[in-house]
Amino acid sequence: MNEAVEQAEPGLLDRLRARHAWLDHVVRAYQRFNEQNGGFFAGGLTYYTIFALFPLLMVGFASVGYLLSRRPGWLKAIDDKITASVSGPMAKQLVELMNSAIEARTSIGIIGLATAIWAGLGWISHLRAAISAMWAQTPNGEGYVRTKLSDLLAMLGTFAVTMLSLALSALGHTGPMRTVLRWLHIPEFSIFDPMFRVASILVSLLVTWLLFTWMIARLPREKVRLVTSMRAGLLAAVAFELFKQVASIYLRVVLRSPAGATFGPVLGLMVFANVTAYLVLFATAWAATTRPEDPRDKQIEPPPPAVISPRILVDEGLSARQTAVALAAGAVGALTLSRFARRRD
Repeated sequence: MNEAVEQAEPGLLDRLRARHAWLDHVVRAYQRFNEQNGGFFAGGLTYYTIFALFPLLMVGFASVGYLLSRRPGWLKAIDDKITASVSGPMAKQLVELMNSAIEARTSIGIIGLATAIWAGLGWISHLRAAISAMWAQTPNGEGYVRTKLSDLLAMLGTFAVTMLSLALSALGHTGPMRTVLRWLHIPEFSIFDPMFRVASILVSLLVTWLLFTWMIARLPREKVRLVTSMRAGLLAAVAFELFKQVASIYLRVVLRSPAGATFGPVLGLMVFANVTAYLVLFATAWAATTRPEDPRDKQIEPPPPAVISPRILVDEGLSARQTAVALAAGAVGALTLSRFARRRD
């Protein structure tokens, strides 16, 4: 008897995905993010980001040391400020420590620059690997030297785009805009304050969009779709601006207490790096799943090569034991037939 096989009804999420294309896209992006270990990559990028900041601080400290060595007046003003703020022998120790650090600016700068290049190459290599994984790209097996040169160019390009983004973002703040108005001899009106705030947000959104689009479209090992990357970059930029507003409120609240002032910036930096990594990788997964996945687009690995090994079997006939058994069976059969024939006669 044939039994009717009842198909299971689709669940609520499946029905919503079939009804709303944007929800289906988000679910597919989340599935791609999980399948490609997006959380694991985000944690690793957080570590490498924090690790790469220390050499940059050394380079920045050495740069400030060079600047102060060329400006004795600024150095004397800092010494007077320290002496006025700290009393007793502690002030003298701080001044001596600062002067010794300024004298060692060359060694600090060289070590910091070399370490920054090494840490930066590790950071950009892991970032490119994570973004390529979100695009479901397989390593192309390039040589070590060629890969490092490609990572170096990508790091320099990312650094240039980041500096451009920071410069444009700085121009979007109230202070620089007021300075520009003074240069242009334009009087300040009260209506400019809300306009400055709106312009600051728009400029910050624009430069963040530029930076994220660069990461999503240009850092993968293989070429990807630029238009899709721009949409994903805009999505990540909007989420990033919302996160920055929440983070600014968090810092204002946390920095009020002594404990928060001590540990708040460190924890805030770690959370900032981790959330940014999550945003970039999820936006990349969103860009990679813009179109529903077609099974025909999957790259099928070729089967392993067939190994043909001929085997030669030699038929040696019956063994002596098999021959004796066959003769005994034949004799028993012949004796049985002869007795049966005699009985019939």
